[in-house]
Amino acid sequence: QVQLVESGGGLVQPGGSLRLSCAASGSLFSIYDMGWYRQAPGKQRELVARIFSGGSTKYADSVKGRFTISRDNAKKMADLQMNSLKPEDTAVYYCNAASVVVNGGPYWGQGTQVTVSS
Repeated sequence: QVQLVESGGGLVQPGGSLRLSCAASGSLFSIYDMGWYRQAPGKQRELVARIFSGGSTKYADSVKGRFTISRDNAKKMADLQMNSLKPEDTAVYYCNAASVVVNGGPYWGQGTQVTVSS
């Protein structure tokens, strides 16, 4: 069982930056693939970025070059650094943990609101 808690959302002007953090509890954090998803009003939840247990990363085309996902296995944290934010980045951002190695999951956090507006 993994519990995820997001933090770091807020209101930012276009072109600004935010850093989202996801704190995990439970064991075996290092074997989970960690992801950040987002859901805007009236839209489906979409993958923003994922960092696999081995450290490789994957990004949605819309955020490549602007967002960076990272993880710290010792601290059981997965962060999303968001730069050059655009109004279309406005959404609720969710942290996700998934594994094909262990049973259970995927696990989701409660979400954190990111609003990009002048």
